[in-house]
Amino acid sequence: MTARMPLRPAVVAVNTAAVWLAIAVAAAAWWPIYQDARFIVVAVVATLVATAIAVLGAVFRWSSAIIAPVTVVAFAVIGVPLAVPGQALYGFLPSLAGEVELFSAVALGWKQLLTITLPVGSYQSLLVPVLVLVLLSTVIALSVALRSRRGDLAVVAPVVLFITGLAFGPTEAHWPVELALGLLAISLLWLMWRRWYRHRQAVRAVDRGGTAVFGLRTILSAVLVMALAGAAAVGAALVVPPTQPREVLRAAIDQPFDPRAYPSPLAGFRQYLREATADEVMFTVTGLPEGARIRIATLDSYDGVVYAVGSDTVTSESGSFTRVPYVYDQSAVTGQQVSLDVQIGAYSGVWLPTVGKFENVDFEGDRASALRESFYYNDTASTAAVIGGIEQGDAYHLDAVLPAEPGEQQLSSATAGSASVPPLGRVPTELAGALERYTSGVDGQGAQLLAVIDGLRSDGYISHGVGADEPPSRSGHSADRITQLLTDQRMIGDAEQYAVAAAIMARQLGFPARVVFGFLPDATGVVTGAMVTAWIEVDTAQYGWVTLDPTPPQRDIPEEAPEEPSEVSRPQSVIQPPEEDRDLADTQTPVETTQNDQPALDGWVVVLLAVARGLGIALLVLGILASPFLVIIAAKLRRRQLRRKGSPLAQISGGWHEFEDAVVDHGYELPRHPTRSELALTVGGSMPLAVAELADRAVFAPHEPDAHEAASLWASIDELTASLDTGMTRWQRIRARVSVRSLGGRRRVLRRGGVRR
Repeated sequence: MTARMPLRPAVVAVNTAAVWLAIAVAAAAWWPIYQDARFIVVAVVATLVATAIAVLGAVFRWSSAIIAPVTVVAFAVIGVPLAVPGQALYGFLPSLAGEVELFSAVALGWKQLLTITLPVGSYQSLLVPVLVLVLLSTVIALSVALRSRRGDLAVVAPVVLFITGLAFGPTEAHWPVELALGLLAISLLWLMWRRWYRHRQAVRAVDRGGTAVFGLRTILSAVLVMALAGAAAVGAALVVPPTQPREVLRAAIDQPFDPRAYPSPLAGFRQYLREATADEVMFTVTGLPEGARIRIATLDSYDGVVYAVGSDTVTSESGSFTRVPYVYDQSAVTGQQVSLDVQIGAYSGVWLPTVGKFENVDFEGDRASALRESFYYNDTASTAAVIGGIEQGDAYHLDAVLPAEPGEQQLSSATAGSASVPPLGRVPTELAGALERYTSGVDGQGAQLLAVIDGLRSDGYISHGVGADEPPSRSGHSADRITQLLTDQRMIGDAEQYAVAAAIMARQLGFPARVVFGFLPDATGVVTGAMVTAWIEVDTAQYGWVTLDPTPPQRDIPEEAPEEPSEVSRPQSVIQPPEEDRDLADTQTPVETTQNDQPALDGWVVVLLAVARGLGIALLVLGILASPFLVIIAAKLRRRQLRRKGSPLAQISGGWHEFEDAVVDHGYELPRHPTRSELALTVGGSMPLAVAELADRAVFAPHEPDAHEAASLWASIDELTASLDTGMTRWQRIRARVSVRSLGGRRRVLRRGGVRR
């Protein structure tokens, strides 16, 4: 076993210097996470305090049972002023609230550090993780180096600090070769010095000559080996640089906010325009420049039914939301600086109203702390969200930059940008005709884009379809609704349909495009439901994302022109003169017929025929009366057969729908739009929950389920469906079989708040 190094000033000084250098290089791996001067202060103070604890422990021979609590006390004393400065008294004294937040961050700060946008600076208590690691790494490394018989293991502590910094850091590497080689060089030199020092002590006990030559030769050889290895590593990194982003924890962890878990705000466009909400104050904005738009959410994923935030099948930058630590750097954005005060009224929801490119938000009121903790932002889409949603009475101050927009002349010569957006789902085939009509004879991508916007604005009319004096106008923006918009004799819709049609046309022209849902306030800053609108943004190579509004101006809608019946030319028919009547009376021979007498039937046969006739009439009447119920049963059997066909995934989904329909037909009260787990809880029992979990796993799994899984689920569904009859009378079971709730009436019942028994 290796002997301990003597506790001499030179030994303490060299080991302390080596620990400081190794900790400094390892802590530099954390700089991309914080990028703030306070991080340097935390690292330096923590290293000095930890050094004092380790040296005192070595001098006074403290056991680990003493060093551990001393380290905890030191952490409690310096932790609040260093890592939670907002809770420090007079800026340098710990407080009770600060201590609670400090020790809470020891457990919770790691997760928060992975789910927040980098750099984090000194935001809240996120400096606590690095304070803990630097303090512990220095205490452990120096204590092991000065006191342990296996002192060479002291190099492990800085390496752990270094690797942890890489794991928690960004996907883009910062000085990877320099830091790795620097830590390797320090560790090797430190280990060689320790080996040389122990060897010198052993040699002196036998022979005091030749020691210096051995040490110098060893050190020079090690330096030469490290220089060659370092040159080879640097050369390899320069010649064959890595092409993929680093695999770090931040890239693998699931973000707490998933926008796909919430309905698209564009789907609720018309609810703001109804009589009950059109004049209701959604929120009040102070400081908004004239003509500026309030953004609720940016939508870039279209499946032919709804435009939504992000995509569940393709990785979308606009679908990734992270916590924002403090001021978001928008120095690269050219535009007008704005500061707004927003007071929430009747508006509610997870999406936070913002403008332009977000820089900072300060929530006010009793819920300020909770709102700040649950605030998430996506800079690609310029969309902000608050988990749990905002509600009436909430208020906040917002700093942002309104990007400068190019003029129409500049945009006409623009070309498509390279932003990444998910591919479109179903595209209406009739859209190609309208696109050709608008762009015919127009050259250039930018000019064609403007021609499409001008065409929609000039051909279209506005009708929300919510007033008695408005022409009919369907809500929604599915592919068939866009087809109707573009093919009707009068193009009638509102911003919801025009924005979606324009975005799809822009995508067909090659421009990355997305739909923005929001409000267009007037000069008063009082935003009502009637001010709801939607517009599009297209990415250009010259100006980035550019705002375009395809919604036509409000104007009178002309009467629909009557359709003129088309005249069909038919050839005249030649009428032949009637043939002369011939008197056939003399030429026809009367038919001679003979009436044969029928034999009389037996009495029992007559009775049997009478009974059969009566039964037939009765069965006919019963069949007529039962025909509606037989049609219902046949429709359900046909529906079941269709659900058992298709891919295993389709069969699994159809099997769950079969059970869901059976639950509805048995009269259960269901929540509005229930999930599988909610429906299982409504039915009760462990088996529905198990089947719901099996269906969820099959539907959302990354791989396609197999036929065996589909057959197993259908067997469980049949068993569950049969169990629904338990405790019911025969009449109740029959009534469930012929219930029409699952054949179309169910949707209407759910909209009224649940299924009635």
